[in-house]
Amino acid sequence: MLYRESGQFKSTYAEDQQIFPIRQDRIAMAALLLVAFVAVPLLGDQYWLSAILTPFLVFALAALGLNILTGYAGQLSLGTAAFMAVGAFMAYNFVLRLPWLGILPSFVLAGLCAALVGVVFGLPSLRIKGFYLAVATLACQFFVLWAIQRWGWITNHSSSGVITAQKITLLGYPINTPATKYLLTLAIVAVLALAAKNLMRSETGRAFMAVRDMDVAASVIGIPMMKTKLLAFAISSFYCGVAGALYAYTYLGTVEPEAFTLDLSFRVLFMVIIGGVGSILGCFLGAAFITLFPIFLSIASKALETALGIEISHALVSNLESIIFGGLIIFFLIVEPNGLARLWQITKEKLRLWPFPH
Repeated sequence: MLYRESGQFKSTYAEDQQIFPIRQDRIAMAALLLVAFVAVPLLGDQYWLSAILTPFLVFALAALGLNILTGYAGQLSLGTAAFMAVGAFMAYNFVLRLPWLGILPSFVLAGLCAALVGVVFGLPSLRIKGFYLAVATLACQFFVLWAIQRWGWITNHSSSGVITAQKITLLGYPINTPATKYLLTLAIVAVLALAAKNLMRSETGRAFMAVRDMDVAASVIGIPMMKTKLLAFAISSFYCGVAGALYAYTYLGTVEPEAFTLDLSFRVLFMVIIGGVGSILGCFLGAAFITLFPIFLSIASKALETALGIEISHALVSNLESIIFGGLIIFFLIVEPNGLARLWQITKEKLRLWPFPH
């Protein structure tokens, strides 16, 4: 009753097919975007904007790209960090060699380059699936980092491979403060998230899910396997490439191969598992959890030190973080495979019937 009031009837197909058909969803989304775009930049300090909110948005976008491929199309990938690296380094080269192009077109072209790499390494998906496909995409992770470190043109012949990202300007205005970088990241992530939401409701999204659920049956009813799987790799890699460009330009401030190791691929995969496979909302919930949990654990350890009067080493906190992450992944895989997004969905269902029992 609190969530969906009586009388929200649809009289046209357009109303019934809205991206947010329930009025409460539309109001909540508008309020959330208003707070994110207006209140957060005004009230947030440099630490929250630079060290928490901006990486949260970047990781959410990368998780969204992986979720399109794994959650919706059913193609397992461990090369997310490699596609992010392609996006970051190609964005650097586009800004360096085509300075008249602008930062946003450079990000788009960098994403397209990552999409091209994704299509190349997605070709094995036409023959193999599951664990074997994951190993094939894992090869992409090592090959891309090897190519970046060996091909001097990509790093502008930097001896260390670490490059300072160029200053960002948009329509003549410098993007050089934590608030402006956060707003740029938020705008790009919001647009791409809404695009992904619409994509999953389209014919292409339904084809992805048909291939995920049963590829043989999807092929029988006329869905082209080659086109659908490679398109899933291309769209996923595009999202990851744009996320890599934002990761380098709005968060790190540097473009370096060491920022895109295999550990980053697993972190993004953990976000998808904990947040919810096959859910747009789950990408944001998983990214928020992975970003905020280490901070919460650090605060809790300091509180225990104060309360108990004992010193807790940073190594213990770091190892405990890894143990808890591993335990949570096993828990969600066994108990709730659809992650935090499913728990939120259950909560909404209970709110619809409140105060009556389920």
